[in-house]
Amino acid sequence: QVTLVESGGGLVQPGGSLRLSCTASNTINSFYEISWYRQALANERERVAVMMTGSRTDYADSVKGRFTISSDDGKNTVYLQMSNLKPEDTAVYYCYGRLKANSYWGQGTQVTVSS
Repeated sequence: QVTLVESGGGLVQPGGSLRLSCTASNTINSFYEISWYRQALANERERVAVMMTGSRTDYADSVKGRFTISSDDGKNTVYLQMSNLKPEDTAVYYCYGRLKANSYWGQGTQVTVSS
């Protein structure tokens, strides 16, 4: 059974920073893709950052220069460092992993950016 567990969400003021963690039950290198998605109320789930085999990364235009995805293989953990947060970043953030032919989601962690 493959599991992904997010943590690190919370309330932060505009301009602030947060670091989200996604801890996997499998080694990070076993995944073809690990991504962070977010979903705000009434919006579709959107991908904000992806890390693929070979540590290639990509970001949504809305977060480029502000968010960074990274991993600690020894801890089976992928991080999303978020800086200069804006109210429009408010959403539930989900970790997603693709392993062989299967896809896995975490339970989500709430990020609220508000003064």
